[in-house]
Amino acid sequence: MPIIVAVNGIAEVYPAKLVTPRHPRTEAAADREHHGHHSPTLDHPALAAQIAYQQQNLDRSHPTPAVLARDLMTAPVLSLPSDSRILDAWTIMAHKGFHHIPITSLHGTLVGMLSYRDLLRHVPELIATADTGRASGKHAAEIMTPRVISATPTTDLREIARVMLEERIHAVPILDQSRHLVGILSTQDLLRGIANHGPLELWT
Repeated sequence: MPIIVAVNGIAEVYPAKLVTPRHPRTEAAADREHHGHHSPTLDHPALAAQIAYQQQNLDRSHPTPAVLARDLMTAPVLSLPSDSRILDAWTIMAHKGFHHIPITSLHGTLVGMLSYRDLLRHVPELIATADTGRASGKHAAEIMTPRVISATPTTDLREIARVMLEERIHAVPILDQSRHLVGILSTQDLLRGIANHGPLELWT
């Protein structure tokens, strides 16, 4: 599925590049090819049974590689409506350790992204608001980034990683077909996947 760029609700497809097709091969198959062995035929039932048993053990020892956004995305994801106060967003980021919060419309569709850097530009106002207890005059819609690059749960991880590098962004919201938020994929999710999820098929 393509990467989508939306600005103020107007969506278009992000320019795609050719992604090398995946050719999944097991270690057992590669070893057989290296030694000139071919798939067993019906004339060799014992050999076929042995290879099937070895393959079953191999599959158990290697976790399924992460391939699509849904394999690594964080879900459910916390979002805020566009009329939320920026102090509320600041409090959530500080308490939960978030760096990005998707901003949604009253209908639940994604309209922007609010980052930690966006809020840093308003630190004096945020501090004054917290100290005095008065309501902040700014809302999320006023300081969020309206240009949002999003993907779907079935978008290839390699394509998302490429766009992150090109755009120098650290989080991509994941949307369903109705453009409702279903998850978010960050650079931390990708790194966590490399460390814990098993092999990522990013370069195969």
